[in-house]
Amino acid sequence: MSDPRLGFCCKFVPMDGKAEAARPMNMSTVTLAYLGRLDPKAAYDKIASVVAHNLDAVTRQIVHVASRPKLERLHRLSSDLLPGYTHSSCQQYYQDHDLRELIESKLAAAGHLAREHGVRLSMHPGQFCVIASASSSAVANGVAEFEYHADVMRYMGYGDGWHPYGAHINIHGGAKAVGAEGIREGLKRLSETARNLITIENDEVSFGLDDLLPVADVVPLVLDLHHHWIKSEGEYVEPDDPRIETIIKSWRGVRPLSHISVSREDLLSGHDIFTLPDYRMLVQAGIRPRELRGHSDLMWNSAINDLVARHLAWTDFEVEAKLKNIASEGLARHVERSAILTG
Repeated sequence: MSDPRLGFCCKFVPMDGKAEAARPMNMSTVTLAYLGRLDPKAAYDKIASVVAHNLDAVTRQIVHVASRPKLERLHRLSSDLLPGYTHSSCQQYYQDHDLRELIESKLAAAGHLAREHGVRLSMHPGQFCVIASASSSAVANGVAEFEYHADVMRYMGYGDGWHPYGAHINIHGGAKAVGAEGIREGLKRLSETARNLITIENDEVSFGLDDLLPVADVVPLVLDLHHHWIKSEGEYVEPDDPRIETIIKSWRGVRPLSHISVSREDLLSGHDIFTLPDYRMLVQAGIRPRELRGHSDLMWNSAINDLVARHLAWTDFEVEAKLKNIASEGLARHVERSAILTG
């Protein structure tokens, strides 16, 4: 398999925390309500200015990630890149020749930059984006939202073949009531490009890891270690777990990707950083499972970081922490120290 990578998600956090340093690196947005109060020309101008800023910001993010050590050359792009893209009130703006040309040229250049420097890219639509639901309108909206993300990836040069360069668009399973067959039916609603980019992760409420294994023959599975810890009420998946082989096979030759996070620092204040959090003991101590789901600022637990280091033998990781790149860089340093000590 290729060299391991880990990275942060969507937003850049400057070390000094200053807004003026963060602004050019991160997405801007505009609400549909605000646009609705403007005349068409003013609305177009607003959309165009936000999109232009976002295209420059995503390029700056990729440049930053490309400047990091090879271990850190992985990045999840923000879904806020093209605000209102799927909404009927905005479709006329995105059909404008000049705006489309700007989007396609800028994203093509950003994708080329990522591939040139070995930066693995992904996207992760919001949880409302599902392809498996008993509600036909929910599925229709989910498919439209997913196809927007597929358009972004296609503009960036990831529109051909099976998860090219490891690129993917990750979603949750959707409504548990429709089961694995609901996921299979939802996949049929997607374009070929979208089907070649989709991945599905286990979550804490509906589709756990074991619930997703039956669809591993049709869609790559993203293992979220923290979600599984919550759903299973305390199990830590190790690299020698037999389910790992099924996950690897689901990617069909592409290096898998997984997610990692840990419960909040303030929630587990005083916890031994060298000991894996014990779910049952924490719940018995009065911490609610819902609270344990929340993500920490940093990857503060060394035992979980050691678990990540072990899993890097087969998978890359997106770090889901509130301090974004600061957290992922800290984890990378931990992994590098571990490699030196065990090398």
